[in-house]
Order: sequence, then structure tokens, then C-alpha cells
Amino acid sequence: MAPPPKPEPFSADSQREADAGAVFVLQSRGEWWHAGFHLTTAIVGPTILTLPYAFKGLGWGLGFICLTVMGMVTFYAYYLMSKVLDYCEKDGRRHIRFRELAADVLGSGWMFYFVIFIQTAINTGVGIGAILLAGECLQIMYSSLSPDGPLKLYEFIAMVTVVMIVLSQLPTFHSLRHINLASLFLSLGYTFIVVGACIHAGLSKNAPSRDYSLESSGSARVFSAFTSISIIAAIFGNGILPEIQATLAPPATGKMVKGLLMCYTVIVLTFYPAAVSGYLTFGNKSDSNIIKSLMPDEGPSLAPTWVLGLGVIFVLLQLFAIGLVYSQVAYEIMEKKSADVKQGMFSKRNLIPRLILRTLYMIFCGFMAAMLPFFGDINGVVGAVGFIPLDFVLPMLLYNMTYKPPKSSLTYWVNLSIMVVFTGAGLMGAFSSVRKLILDASKFKLFSSNVVD
Repeated sequence: MAPPPKPEPFSADSQREADAGAVFVLQSRGEWWHAGFHLTTAIVGPTILTLPYAFKGLGWGLGFICLTVMGMVTFYAYYLMSKVLDYCEKDGRRHIRFRELAADVLGSGWMFYFVIFIQTAINTGVGIGAILLAGECLQIMYSSLSPDGPLKLYEFIAMVTVVMIVLSQLPTFHSLRHINLASLFLSLGYTFIVVGACIHAGLSKNAPSRDYSLESSGSARVFSAFTSISIIAAIFGNGILPEIQATLAPPATGKMVKGLLMCYTVIVLTFYPAAVSGYLTFGNKSDSNIIKSLMPDEGPSLAPTWVLGLGVIFVLLQLFAIGLVYSQVAYEIMEKKSADVKQGMFSKRNLIPRLILRTLYMIFCGFMAAMLPFFGDINGVVGAVGFIPLDFVLPMLLYNMTYKPPKSSLTYWVNLSIMVVFTGAGLMGAFSSVRKLILDASKFKLFSSNVVD
């Protein structure tokens, strides 16, 4: 592979010492395993409990193919992006933000704002979804203990928001490393619990009837398939890899690949078992949260209640970590604009704005989660319009622009093919996901106490 041509130095590098977002939030002190913890928290979350629901729109064959292809493509994409970041660092232009990397390599000012817009949509969407799902976890536990209790979903969301406000005051991305290690073990824990519960449910006398048929209408099958593809893309996506790599102590070269290998080892141990066991047991009746399928509104629980309760607690605890990880880009932007790097991180001058701005951001996310409770539909839209461009298109484009592989090379055509295929899939997925939102609109009620699947 020919070495890439040297571009002009990126001017922002000389200003980094005066950049509070870089110095405070994206503090570069981590090791490769810390990056692995951050990546795993960003990718392996409770959305994996949506995989049986995604299989519902694809069936067994396409479901396996899409899950495997998405995994291979995202690993390849993240590997390419880490190589671009490593090259820029060797050239004296270490990038710690996705938007700056894209603007530098592609040489387009509008790309800077495009990435900011997409990242903001992803991060805010995931923040809202994390708070919503955490509130739903609390509601599930409350309903099992007090079926006729008066508390509503929005009240549980308010409780979660208060906890998130407190946790949001952790000042740096690096300070989340221990929380994200715990998050990694929590994801393994609730996956194994759900897999065991699904196997138990499938073998019990109350086992649900199994039907793996797809939609009867051809057009409905196509739309459902693309919605499912968008959901899987959202599950594999993260959109903040440069910011995660920014937390690594320099030189960062080569460290991110080790973190990726750790992350994808956890992915193999969680994604496939959750998808197979859930879809095998519930078929096309799979809920967008498979735990709800195990705890039907009518009839007995399909697994021991205490086991499912433990799984719900694990999910709840991990959601706090996910909300924190995806808030870091917003906090970094806030800190860059509001903090004075010449003052200490915990000086009154910087502490008060941080407290106010992060509190307001979490209140906004909590309010939106309470007002618009349709988690499954949000997942599809976020995957199509956010994760697919950032994780399936831009990494290949950045690599081709940086290394300039010959147009006759296999690398060039593989990258180009991935960009074309996933751009098309993203457009169709966006259309399908918005269509599903419109079809489900009659079920939506502001501040409803039920999450729409």
C-alpha cells in the first residue's frame, strides 16, 4: 500500500492548549483497554435486546446475513478510521473530534457542520432513548411489585433524569473508564440472563406459539426489512470513535485496534445469543424489548421474576453509562465555548457554567423522553440518518481521500461499494423508519405511560 501524500498542517492543532473542550473533557490519558471499555459501552447496550425484533422484519436467513455483514463492515470501517487518525497524528495533526477530522481530510468547511449536525442528532437521540428505557426499567420493576400503583412512566423518567444530572458532573471522558468497565460486565450479565430466560420460556409448558412468517404484503415486507436494517445499523453504530481515540495518551497509534478487538469479542458473545434465543422463542411476536416479551401483560411471567428483575437492574445501571458516554460530545462543545482553560477544571469560573449547562442538557433529554415515548421507532430513524453516514460511509471516504489507493485496487472498489450500498440502504431505511413513525402515530400520546414498540 502506497503511503498517502502529505496534506497541509491543520491549524487547529496549534490552538489546542487554549481549547477547554480538548484539555478538560477529551483529556488524553487513557490506555488501549480504556478505549475498549468506552467502545463497548457505546456499542454493546440494551439495544441488543431489540435484535429479535429486528429479525422479525428479516427472517432467519437475512437476519443472520445482515447481522454478520453489519458487524464485519463496522469493524472494517472503524479500523480504517483509526488508520486515518493514526496517520494524521504521525503527521503532527492529531484530531480529537470527528468534525475536525472530516473537515481537514475532505477539505470542505460544510463537512464540519454536517458532522456536527449528525453527531448532535445521534448523541441527543441516544441520550433521550437511554433515559426513556431506564424509566421503562423502573416502571417494569414497580409494576411487578405494585401492579395497581399510581406512578406513571414520566415520573420514573424524572427520577432517572435526576440521577443523570448528578452523574453528568463527572468532568472528563477519561473519568468514565471505571464506569464503562462495569458497563461491559453488565452487558454480559443481562445478555446471559435474557438468553437463559428465553431458553427457559421456550421449554416451559407456557411456551409461546412460534411463527416466523414475514409480512403478507410484498411492499410491507420490503419496508419492514429496511427498518430492521436501520435498527441493526443503530445497534452497531457509535459515531464517536475519534472522540474515544482522543482519550488515549499519545502516541495513540495502534492502540485503537486493540480496543476494537476487545469490543468485538464482547459483541460476538452478546449479539448472536440475544438475537437467536429471542427470535427462536417468540418469532414474529418479538417485542422491541425482549424482556417485555418475557413478562407479558396477560398471563404469568415466562421466566422466574427474580431473574428477570436482576436483568432489568443490570440494564438500568448500564443505561446510565451509555447516557454519559453519548453526552461527551455535547459537553465538549459546551466546555469549549464556556470554560476558561487558564483557570482550573474545578475553579468556580468553570464549575458553575458546567453545572448549569449539563443540568439543562439532561433536563432537555429527560423532557423529550417523557413527552415522546416511542423507543423502537426512534432507533430506526437514528440508525438510518445518523449512524449509517458516520459509520458506514465517511470512514471509507476518509480513507480513500487520505491514502488515495489506486482506482484499480481492491481496497478502492471495496470501499466505494460499501459507500454506495449503505448510502442506498440509509435512504431506504430513513424512508421506511419515517413511514413506520407515521403508521404508529395514532398510538402516540404525549407523556404516555406506555412505550410504543
